[in-house]
Amino acid sequence: MFFLSGGQIDGEGNINLVAIGDYRRPKVRFPGSFGSAYLYYVVPNVILFRLEHTRRTLVDKVDFVTAPGTSAANVYRPGGPIALVTPRCLFSFDRPRRRFRLVSVHPGHSIDEVIEHTGFAFEQPKDVPMTPAPSAETLCLLRSDIAPQLAETYPQFAADVFGVMQPALSPP
Repeated sequence: MFFLSGGQIDGEGNINLVAIGDYRRPKVRFPGSFGSAYLYYVVPNVILFRLEHTRRTLVDKVDFVTAPGTSAANVYRPGGPIALVTPRCLFSFDRPRRRFRLVSVHPGHSIDEVIEHTGFAFEQPKDVPMTPAPSAETLCLLRSDIAPQLAETYPQFAADVFGVMQPALSPP
């Protein structure tokens, strides 16, 4: 499993980690893709995430395809997206149909809000459930085991979400 984000994500699961606007004269330049394109092909379960759920970030078509969401039928590809998580909702990815499907809406948000702030078309069930809260057991696991590990690589995220601070390095 691998978690991956992008400056832009489109309805076909394509991500953009390079630039917004014309590549030669971009409005915004991102840090680049590094190994994301490769990992997107080979890791079986890629969960996309975006901390900003707006039409600016969840677009109809990305300006630059850093990593494609799907491949041609004759391309061996064990990896690819299985879901997209945002602060508003959870989408699953339907690889044969090359599109997202709304799975659930997070508490405090609505289907209308998700539609209004999503720049790509998506499918949805007749009755969209509310995203369930995590169990006490899951929260305990996240806080006790996962958060300290996250703090090693993502100290600000771990501090913001879990209140976990990375231990200070001791002098040599």
